[in-house]
Amino acid sequence: MQNNKTSSLFAYFLPRFQDIFFISILLAVAFYGPELFNLDGDLGRHITIGKYIITNKIIPTHDLFSYTMKGEELVPHEWLAQVLFSGAHSSMGLSGVVLLTSVLIALTFTLTYRELITRNAFRLIALFASLWAAMTSSLHTLARPHIFTMLFLAIWSYQLEHVVEKKFFRIWIFPLLMLIWANTHGAFIAGFVVLGAYITEWLWDLFHGQGDKETGKSLFIISATSFAVTFINPSGYKLWTTSVGYIGNTYLVDHTIEYMSPNFHLAGTWPFLLTLAFFLFSLGQGAKLKLRESILIAGWTIMALYSARNIPLFAIVTTPMLGRLIQASAEKSSFLARQDRNISTIESQLRGILFPVISVLLLAFAFAHGVKLDTGKVGNQYDPAVFPVNAVNWLEENPQKGNVFNSFTWGGYLLYREWPDQLVFIDGQTDFYGEKLTKEYEQIISTSNGWDDIFFNKYIITWVIIPSNSQLGQTLKVDYDWRILYEDNTAVILRR
Repeated sequence: MQNNKTSSLFAYFLPRFQDIFFISILLAVAFYGPELFNLDGDLGRHITIGKYIITNKIIPTHDLFSYTMKGEELVPHEWLAQVLFSGAHSSMGLSGVVLLTSVLIALTFTLTYRELITRNAFRLIALFASLWAAMTSSLHTLARPHIFTMLFLAIWSYQLEHVVEKKFFRIWIFPLLMLIWANTHGAFIAGFVVLGAYITEWLWDLFHGQGDKETGKSLFIISATSFAVTFINPSGYKLWTTSVGYIGNTYLVDHTIEYMSPNFHLAGTWPFLLTLAFFLFSLGQGAKLKLRESILIAGWTIMALYSARNIPLFAIVTTPMLGRLIQASAEKSSFLARQDRNISTIESQLRGILFPVISVLLLAFAFAHGVKLDTGKVGNQYDPAVFPVNAVNWLEENPQKGNVFNSFTWGGYLLYREWPDQLVFIDGQTDFYGEKLTKEYEQIISTSNGWDDIFFNKYIITWVIIPSNSQLGQTLKVDYDWRILYEDNTAVILRR
């Protein structure tokens, strides 16, 4: 009896492959900590809006954060993510945001690993493919609402596969997930893109007399209920017009870095490129794909080539298919098959959920006590070489009155540090500020023809906080005799 109890106890303390994988991704993202927000300027705005919602118990539907668009109607399509980011920040500062991001990313790709196992991949194959997916997605691993879409897309896509393969699923999961997704990030549309592939396959089969009525019924219920719940948000139908309208605005998309096509001269895009090469090689060798798989691979390849931000979504959707193609070759190896049987026998007796839970708690404990886990040993803080940290420190001691003109990428940081005392000219929320103001910003910052009329007469700007080497700064100092109030290697503050 004692031996049985001991064995049962060890079953909870010995990790499985998926537990080791979860912990590895968790720590890898945590070690990357400061880069999660220093490579993107929007986190400060998300935290600020989330704090406003928590404090006032109101989701803002009109702009409160800029003087250029103050009072204009705002569609809060990321409000739930902003609340979660703000809550994490309130608990332990930027380290709380890093912890939240690390857990979400680790959970996403652990689900990918579990899905590969569900589709009968060897554990070593599942481990390799899931790790490759995480590497492919790493170029867009940032502390922003997009990471929620990554998790939700994984759940959504893999559950849809269970529907058509007649595996266990709960149909209510889909509208519930979509309700949360639509209030968390505007890319909830990705779920309907994937759903479209499954519906297309079913219609094709129906046309050829092979469509399963039960599957069609499930897909219809999922489509109708999930679409209906997207209108349960602070702005109703306007959520759709904002999300779809932004994608359709060529100017804004072409002037937003994350929406641009991937640069294959950068090493971060190579895992994606190699994945495409593997798919092409496999198809050239006669690999057979189901119609939905072909649609999903082709469709997400097009979207990822058009916009680098879609590469992580490509990886999440297509990795189970990648794993299946690799598995087809792996099954020819008796060694791999034998090893998988041995691992499977051992893991069937383990209940290692304690390891991921303990790892998250230990990471939270380390962050809460100021342990610097990042590779640079600087801690989770904004980089003064990237953001105007020291300039804003000076501003807090020497607040400025009047309308400010700020660097586009610094708008979120200024809100994080100075709102509500200071409203910004613009920040990274281009879907709200729109094409007109974005063009005016670019006209001013580059001192293009007519910039001075917009700058002095339309917006009556009295001071600026911009990069110290900007063309605008040089023009204001030399041609308009503006005073330098503060200057360092990163930022300059000028006043007329």
